[in-house]
Amino acid sequence: MTATGNDAYGQALAERIKQFIIDADKNSARSRQRRIGPSEVGEPCERQLTYKILDWPETNTSRDPIAAIIGTGFHMWMAERFADRQAQMPDGQPRYRIEERVTVRQGPTEASTLTGSSDLFDRLALLNNDWKLVGKSSHNKYRTAGPGEKYRIQAHLYGLGQENAGHRPTRVAVTFIGRHHELMVHVWSEPYDRSIAEAALARLDRIRDTAARLELDHHPENWQVVPIPEKPNCRFCPWLLPGSTDLAAGCPGAPNPNAGASLEALIA
Repeated sequence: MTATGNDAYGQALAERIKQFIIDADKNSARSRQRRIGPSEVGEPCERQLTYKILDWPETNTSRDPIAAIIGTGFHMWMAERFADRQAQMPDGQPRYRIEERVTVRQGPTEASTLTGSSDLFDRLALLNNDWKLVGKSSHNKYRTAGPGEKYRIQAHLYGLGQENAGHRPTRVAVTFIGRHHELMVHVWSEPYDRSIAEAALARLDRIRDTAARLELDHHPENWQVVPIPEKPNCRFCPWLLPGSTDLAAGCPGAPNPNAGASLEALIA
Protein backbone atom coordinates (compact mmCIF):
# COMPACT_ATOMS: atom_id res chain seq x y z
CA MET A 1 0.00 0.00 0.00
CA THR A 2 1.40 3.39 -0.98
CA ALA A 3 1.45 6.07 1.73
CA THR A 4 0.04 9.10 -0.10
CA GLY A 5 -1.03 11.16 2.91
CA ASN A 6 -4.52 11.42 1.42
CA ASP A 7 -6.24 9.57 4.23
CA ALA A 8 -8.89 11.16 6.43
CA TYR A 9 -6.39 12.10 9.14
CA GLY A 10 -4.07 13.88 6.72
CA GLN A 11 -6.91 15.73 5.04
CA ALA A 12 -8.37 16.86 8.34
CA LEU A 13 -4.97 18.02 9.59
CA ALA A 14 -4.33 19.88 6.33
CA GLU A 15 -7.62 21.73 6.73
CA ARG A 16 -6.76 22.64 10.32
CA ILE A 17 -3.34 23.97 9.33
CA LYS A 18 -4.88 25.94 6.46
CA GLN A 19 -7.38 27.53 8.82
CA PHE A 20 -4.61 28.23 11.33
CA ILE A 21 -2.68 30.15 8.66
CA ILE A 22 -5.76 32.15 7.68
CA ASP A 23 -6.67 32.98 11.29
CA ALA A 24 -3.09 33.89 12.21
CA ASP A 25 -2.84 36.20 9.22
CA LYS A 26 -6.09 37.94 10.15
CA ASN A 27 -4.64 38.67 13.60
CA SER A 28 -1.27 39.89 12.32
CA ALA A 29 -0.27 43.54 12.70
CA ARG A 30 -0.27 43.91 8.91
CA SER A 31 -3.84 42.67 8.59
CA ARG A 32 -5.09 44.71 11.56
CA GLN A 33 -3.78 47.99 10.14
CA ARG A 34 -6.78 50.31 9.87
CA ARG A 35 -5.15 53.52 8.66
CA ILE A 36 -4.06 54.02 5.08
CA GLY A 37 -0.36 53.40 4.52
CA PRO A 38 2.02 54.56 1.76
CA SER A 39 1.47 51.30 -0.14
CA GLU A 40 -2.24 52.14 -0.58
CA VAL A 41 -2.24 55.87 -1.38
CA GLY A 42 -1.57 55.31 -5.10
CA GLU A 43 -4.39 52.79 -5.49
CA PRO A 44 -6.12 53.74 -8.79
CA CYS A 45 -9.58 52.78 -7.51
CA GLU A 46 -11.19 55.69 -5.66
CA ARG A 47 -13.98 53.45 -4.45
CA GLN A 48 -11.52 51.09 -2.77
CA LEU A 49 -9.74 54.02 -1.13
CA THR A 50 -13.09 55.41 0.05
CA TYR A 51 -14.00 52.08 1.67
CA LYS A 52 -10.58 52.11 3.36
CA ILE A 53 -10.86 55.73 4.53
CA LEU A 54 -14.25 55.02 6.09
CA ASP A 55 -13.06 51.72 7.63
CA TRP A 56 -15.98 50.02 5.85
CA PRO A 57 -16.66 46.35 6.77
CA GLU A 58 -14.70 44.05 4.45
CA THR A 59 -16.50 41.50 2.29
CA ASN A 60 -13.83 39.59 0.36
CA THR A 61 -13.18 36.92 2.98
CA SER A 62 -11.89 34.42 0.40
CA ARG A 63 -8.63 36.26 -0.24
CA ASP A 64 -5.65 33.91 -0.13
CA PRO A 65 -3.08 35.29 2.35
CA ILE A 66 -0.12 33.07 1.43
CA ALA A 67 1.55 35.47 -1.04
CA ALA A 68 1.52 38.28 1.54
CA ILE A 69 2.81 35.92 4.24
CA ILE A 70 5.69 34.78 2.03
CA GLY A 71 6.41 38.41 1.17
CA THR A 72 6.55 39.34 4.86
CA GLY A 73 9.02 36.53 5.50
CA PHE A 74 11.18 37.69 2.59
CA HIS A 75 11.21 41.25 3.93
CA MET A 76 12.40 39.94 7.30
CA TRP A 77 15.14 37.92 5.60
CA MET A 78 16.37 40.92 3.59
CA ALA A 79 16.37 43.09 6.72
CA GLU A 80 18.52 40.54 8.56
CA ARG A 81 20.97 40.20 5.66
CA PHE A 82 21.45 43.97 5.34
CA ALA A 83 21.87 44.20 9.10
CA ASP A 84 24.64 41.58 8.78
CA ARG A 85 26.34 43.83 6.23
CA GLN A 86 25.80 47.10 8.05
CA ALA A 87 28.64 49.60 7.68
CA GLN A 88 29.50 52.92 9.24
CA MET A 89 29.49 56.20 7.35
CA PRO A 90 32.20 58.86 7.92
CA ASP A 91 29.82 60.64 10.31
CA GLY A 92 29.74 57.53 12.48
CA GLN A 93 26.14 56.72 11.61
CA PRO A 94 25.07 53.44 9.97
CA ARG A 95 24.93 53.33 6.19
CA TYR A 96 21.62 51.47 6.00
CA ARG A 97 18.32 52.51 7.51
CA ILE A 98 16.54 49.15 7.61
CA GLU A 99 12.76 48.80 8.08
CA GLU A 100 12.62 52.15 9.86
CA ARG A 101 9.38 54.03 10.44
CA VAL A 102 9.10 57.30 8.56
CA THR A 103 6.48 60.03 8.67
CA VAL A 104 5.42 60.94 5.18
CA ARG A 105 3.07 63.62 6.48
CA GLN A 106 2.24 64.83 9.96
CA GLY A 107 -1.34 66.03 9.65
CA PRO A 108 -3.55 67.97 12.07
CA THR A 109 -5.48 64.77 12.78
CA GLU A 110 -4.54 61.13 13.16
CA ALA A 111 -6.45 60.27 9.99
CA SER A 112 -4.48 62.76 7.91
CA THR A 113 -1.11 61.63 9.26
CA LEU A 114 0.69 59.16 7.00
CA THR A 115 3.46 56.91 8.29
CA GLY A 116 5.05 53.70 7.11
CA SER A 117 8.01 51.36 7.36
CA SER A 118 10.63 51.92 4.67
CA ASP A 119 12.33 48.70 3.53
CA LEU A 120 15.80 50.13 2.96
CA PHE A 121 17.44 53.53 2.68
CA ASP A 122 21.08 53.60 1.60
CA ARG A 123 22.66 56.77 3.00
CA LEU A 124 25.72 56.34 0.76
CA ALA A 125 23.78 55.98 -2.47
CA LEU A 126 20.99 58.30 -1.26
CA LEU A 127 18.56 55.66 -2.50
CA ASN A 128 15.27 54.47 -1.03
CA ASN A 129 14.51 50.91 -2.10
CA ASP A 130 11.33 48.86 -1.70
CA TRP A 131 11.16 45.06 -2.06
CA LYS A 132 8.33 43.40 -3.98
CA LEU A 133 8.15 39.60 -4.11
CA VAL A 134 5.94 38.76 -7.09
CA GLY A 135 4.85 35.86 -9.27
CA LYS A 136 6.49 35.13 -12.61
CA SER A 137 3.79 36.73 -14.77
CA SER A 138 3.73 39.85 -12.59
CA HIS A 139 7.53 40.02 -12.72
CA ASN A 140 7.41 39.97 -16.52
CA LYS A 141 4.72 42.67 -16.51
CA TYR A 142 6.71 45.02 -14.26
CA ARG A 143 9.87 44.35 -16.24
CA THR A 144 8.25 45.28 -19.56
CA ALA A 145 5.63 47.85 -18.54
CA GLY A 146 7.08 49.51 -15.45
CA PRO A 147 5.87 49.48 -11.85
CA GLY A 148 2.48 51.12 -12.38
CA GLU A 149 1.36 54.29 -10.64
CA LYS A 150 0.58 52.59 -7.32
CA TYR A 151 4.13 51.34 -6.73
CA ARG A 152 5.66 54.46 -8.29
CA ILE A 153 3.72 56.69 -5.91
CA GLN A 154 4.63 54.49 -2.96
CA ALA A 155 8.32 54.85 -3.83
CA HIS A 156 8.14 58.66 -3.86
CA LEU A 157 6.05 58.75 -0.66
CA TYR A 158 8.79 56.84 1.12
CA GLY A 159 11.28 59.23 -0.45
CA LEU A 160 9.34 62.08 1.14
CA GLY A 161 9.35 60.22 4.45
CA GLN A 162 13.13 59.92 4.29
CA GLU A 163 13.41 63.60 3.40
CA ASN A 164 11.29 64.48 6.43
CA ALA A 165 13.66 62.38 8.54
CA GLY A 166 16.62 64.43 7.28
CA HIS A 167 17.85 61.94 4.69
CA ARG A 168 16.85 63.35 1.32
CA PRO A 169 17.16 60.69 -1.41
CA THR A 170 18.33 61.44 -4.92
CA ARG A 171 16.64 58.31 -6.30
CA VAL A 172 13.85 55.91 -5.41
CA ALA A 173 13.62 52.29 -6.51
CA VAL A 174 11.31 49.31 -6.46
CA THR A 175 13.05 45.94 -6.65
CA PHE A 176 10.90 43.13 -8.04
CA ILE A 177 12.05 39.63 -7.09
CA GLY A 178 10.32 36.75 -8.82
CA ARG A 179 8.60 34.27 -6.53
CA HIS A 180 9.72 31.35 -8.65
CA HIS A 181 12.09 28.38 -8.64
CA GLU A 182 14.86 30.52 -10.14
CA LEU A 183 16.12 33.94 -8.99
CA MET A 184 14.75 36.79 -11.11
CA VAL A 185 15.46 40.38 -10.12
CA HIS A 186 14.28 43.54 -11.85
CA VAL A 187 14.88 47.06 -10.50
CA TRP A 188 12.83 50.06 -11.53
CA SER A 189 14.30 53.39 -10.47
CA GLU A 190 13.98 57.10 -11.15
CA PRO A 191 15.09 60.38 -9.55
CA TYR A 192 13.18 61.27 -6.40
CA ASP A 193 10.49 63.88 -7.08
CA ARG A 194 8.75 65.39 -4.07
CA SER A 195 5.93 66.74 -6.26
CA ILE A 196 4.80 63.19 -7.14
CA ALA A 197 4.30 62.43 -3.46
CA GLU A 198 2.56 65.76 -2.82
CA ALA A 199 0.16 65.23 -5.75
CA ALA A 200 -0.75 61.78 -4.40
CA LEU A 201 -1.44 63.23 -0.95
CA ALA A 202 -3.61 65.96 -2.49
CA ARG A 203 -5.61 63.28 -4.35
CA LEU A 204 -6.06 61.33 -1.12
CA ASP A 205 -7.33 64.46 0.63
CA ARG A 206 -9.77 65.09 -2.21
CA ILE A 207 -11.13 61.55 -1.95
CA ARG A 208 -11.46 61.89 1.84
CA ASP A 209 -13.25 65.25 1.51
CA THR A 210 -15.61 63.83 -1.12
CA ALA A 211 -16.45 60.87 1.11
CA ALA A 212 -17.35 63.28 3.90
CA ARG A 213 -19.57 65.37 1.63
CA LEU A 214 -21.40 62.32 0.29
CA GLU A 215 -22.30 61.20 3.85
CA LEU A 216 -22.16 57.57 2.73
CA ASP A 217 -23.07 56.28 6.19
CA HIS A 218 -26.45 58.02 5.95
CA HIS A 219 -26.88 58.04 2.17
CA PRO A 220 -25.65 54.67 0.86
CA GLU A 221 -27.17 55.40 -2.53
CA ASN A 222 -24.32 57.89 -3.07
CA TRP A 223 -21.82 55.03 -3.38
CA GLN A 224 -22.81 54.72 -7.03
CA VAL A 225 -21.05 57.98 -7.89
CA VAL A 226 -17.73 57.02 -6.30
CA PRO A 227 -15.75 56.01 -9.40
CA ILE A 228 -13.62 52.98 -10.12
CA PRO A 229 -11.13 52.61 -13.01
CA GLU A 230 -12.21 51.35 -16.41
CA LYS A 231 -10.17 48.19 -15.80
CA PRO A 232 -10.08 47.74 -12.03
CA ASN A 233 -7.83 45.17 -10.40
CA CYS A 234 -10.44 43.69 -8.10
CA ARG A 235 -9.10 40.23 -7.28
CA PHE A 236 -7.51 41.16 -3.95
CA CYS A 237 -9.79 44.06 -3.05
CA PRO A 238 -11.10 43.60 0.52
CA TRP A 239 -14.48 45.00 -0.53
CA LEU A 240 -15.10 42.84 -3.60
CA LEU A 241 -18.56 41.24 -3.51
CA PRO A 242 -19.36 39.67 -6.91
CA GLY A 243 -22.91 40.28 -8.05
CA SER A 244 -23.59 42.93 -5.43
CA THR A 245 -26.29 45.46 -6.28
CA ASP A 246 -25.80 47.33 -3.01
CA LEU A 247 -22.47 49.16 -2.92
CA ALA A 248 -22.89 49.75 0.80
CA ALA A 249 -22.70 45.96 1.20
CA GLY A 250 -19.79 45.49 -1.21
CA CYS A 251 -18.53 46.27 -4.70
CA PRO A 252 -19.23 43.97 -7.68
CA GLY A 253 -16.15 45.31 -9.46
CA ALA A 254 -18.03 46.63 -12.50
CA PRO A 255 -17.17 50.16 -13.64
CA ASN A 256 -19.74 52.93 -13.48
CA PRO A 257 -19.18 55.04 -16.62
CA ASN A 258 -21.48 57.81 -15.37
CA ALA A 259 -19.84 58.23 -11.97
CA GLY A 260 -17.49 61.04 -12.92
CA ALA A 261 -20.23 63.13 -14.54
CA SER A 262 -22.68 62.86 -11.66
CA LEU A 263 -20.16 63.22 -8.86
CA GLU A 264 -19.48 66.92 -9.33
CA ALA A 265 -23.17 67.72 -9.57
CA LEU A 266 -23.92 65.79 -6.42
CA ILE A 267 -21.32 67.47 -4.21
CA ALA A 268 -21.55 70.97 -5.70
